[in-house]
Amino acid sequence: MAAKNPLGQIRKNLECHVGREIRLRANRGRRKTLEKIGVLESTYPSIFVVRIEEENYNQRLSFSYADVLTETVQLSFLDAEDREMPLFAVK
Repeated sequence: MAAKNPLGQIRKNLECHVGREIRLRANRGRRKTLEKIGVLESTYPSIFVVRIEEENYNQRLSFSYADVLTETVQLSFLDAEDREMPLFAVK
């Protein structure tokens, strides 16, 4: 049975991982891909925020749940052994 509200499901899945380290891959168009490791900082009704901390550089990126649904943004979290675990299974 398909989810009646896929954006709500994505938000619910992300809420369980707030505060965890995640790997972010975002398609920025025209062969530009952003790949970063950050912390899922917070979720809001329409967006979620990822905090990127690099040496001498801090950044907060926000994305919509629709970006995840359309696979413009791909998220996976890192476990204790730095193995990548996908947040969402592709069906």
